[in-house]
Amino acid sequence: MKQENWYDVDTARGGDFSLSNAFPILMRKVFVWMTLALAITGITAYGVASSPTLVGMIFSSKVMFWGLIIAEFGLVMAISGAINRLSLATATLLFILYSVVNGATLSVVFLAYSTTVIAKTFFITAGTFGAMALVGYTTKTDLTSIGKLLFMALIGIIIASVVNIFVGSSGLDLIISYVGVLVFVGLTAYDTQKIKEMCRIAPDAGESMQKLALLGSLSLYLDFVNLFLYLLRIFGNNKD
Repeated sequence: MKQENWYDVDTARGGDFSLSNAFPILMRKVFVWMTLALAITGITAYGVASSPTLVGMIFSSKVMFWGLIIAEFGLVMAISGAINRLSLATATLLFILYSVVNGATLSVVFLAYSTTVIAKTFFITAGTFGAMALVGYTTKTDLTSIGKLLFMALIGIIIASVVNIFVGSSGLDLIISYVGVLVFVGLTAYDTQKIKEMCRIAPDAGESMQKLALLGSLSLYLDFVNLFLYLLRIFGNNKD
């Protein structure tokens, strides 16, 4: 699930702002939180996949599996929608919990693909993500309008994916995967620029701004995970 509108920086566009003292602190927190969340997800996914008991518990029960999916949506909604009412500690714990739950559902990756394919796709994802994050961080071009188009494309992907559940077209699935890669490559640059704008005009590195930085890390986390999954569908057609 992709969430937007965690911070509105459109009013900051076009101005010449000097970096705030809080800028390096907040940017560091964004990427540290994102990295830790990805690590938690990866470790959880591998741990669950390595346990026949947990695999059977999650994937043999529709109630359990869909319960986890609903929990993921609920946690993202709770973090992004109630961030102003949550303490930083609570928001961080919810982010960690989301990373664990997402890891449990993504354990299917280790069951469906070889470790070679997973490792190759991860490094390709990391390189692509890093390159586009750098583009978003350094570009002088306002990516706001591009971001809005990408979110509309994302809605189209979701609708097409639902339709393909019933159609079962491998050709459509491949098209969706390629479009998904393009969308999340663009969203990585867009979200990075948006986060940078928020951090560079932050008045301080207090709790309220750190909570916004946490939302930024959640946004980039979602970009990375979705980019990885779409690339995996492309590179992992055949299990090694």
